[in-house]
Amino acid sequence: MSSFTKLPSGNWRAQVRRKGRYVSQSFRRRKDAEEWALKMERRVDRGESVSARRPDDINTIADLVDLHIADMLDMRKRLRRSKAYSLNKLRDDIGHLRFNQLDRERIIEFAKRRRDEGAGPVTIAMDVSYLKTIMLHASAVHGVQLDIDQVNLARVALSRLGMIGKGRERNRRPTQEELDLLIDYFEANDRQKSPMARIVKFAVATAMRQSEICSIEWSDVDERKHTVLVRDRKDPRNKDGNDQRVPLVDLTGYDAWQLLQEQRTNRKSKGRIFPYNSRSVGAAFRRACQELEIEDLHFHDLRHEGTSRLFEAGLQIEQVALVTGHKDWKMLKRYTHLSADMIVNFARMNQRV
Repeated sequence: MSSFTKLPSGNWRAQVRRKGRYVSQSFRRRKDAEEWALKMERRVDRGESVSARRPDDINTIADLVDLHIADMLDMRKRLRRSKAYSLNKLRDDIGHLRFNQLDRERIIEFAKRRRDEGAGPVTIAMDVSYLKTIMLHASAVHGVQLDIDQVNLARVALSRLGMIGKGRERNRRPTQEELDLLIDYFEANDRQKSPMARIVKFAVATAMRQSEICSIEWSDVDERKHTVLVRDRKDPRNKDGNDQRVPLVDLTGYDAWQLLQEQRTNRKSKGRIFPYNSRSVGAAFRRACQELEIEDLHFHDLRHEGTSRLFEAGLQIEQVALVTGHKDWKMLKRYTHLSADMIVNFARMNQRV
């Protein structure tokens, strides 16, 4: 039921009470108030949200993407690069589809196009997962009626077709010879603006990601305790605010604290310690590997190597986690790579003691 009241200001207040729901809003003209009230009554009858934040026209997948992004920004939650990329792909590829056009077959067709573009099973799985996320968000927060079962059916089909799946654990570790080749290559390259040799050593010494290396600042270095604050570390369970104080140690064959002092001597700056674009660092690393004919080595493998060396130095899993930032200790088990030879050597050392 709707009621309309003329206010002392001359405006009209529309009030809608229907099926236990109540909403009101003021308008300059009574006609506008009546049109709005009718629209709200229809929303209530359809089980949709009557929130003022819900846009009047939500018809396509692109509308869902835009609504989700707007709500995230309104809650001051920034989109990470991978999620932003997936949402843009959804908008570009299937954004024109209306809700009633999005079925299992069209989702599978979208996945096949992504595969043909070169996307792997993990990337496609993320795209489909984000599609479900924006649909659930619109349904739960704004009451938009959507058939989410179509996404679930598509996921089952794509899994059986082998088009989506979990990533395989990567076990590639650089040899010391490969590291020496890379370091020598970068030190001999006068055209390289960023100190890539030092960055490579620092990556192994700290087990930091390249984005973390390129974001730490001098103001966050504790000179007395030999630590640095890494802000907003990656954590799948908690997207923001994961600041962590990381010890700068000499346990991996490279001294993290000494490398920091070398960087201070060679570059006088007050902001970022390594003020370089992380993508440029990755590109320089890839070029060096190509020229040196080092196959299948990624910059992220240096983090893997550093983590493995911390275990080999004798640190316990909880101690390694303080350096690497892993919140789930189960994730660290794949980095240990304990071999029979290592156990024998460890036993012999204990016998000598």
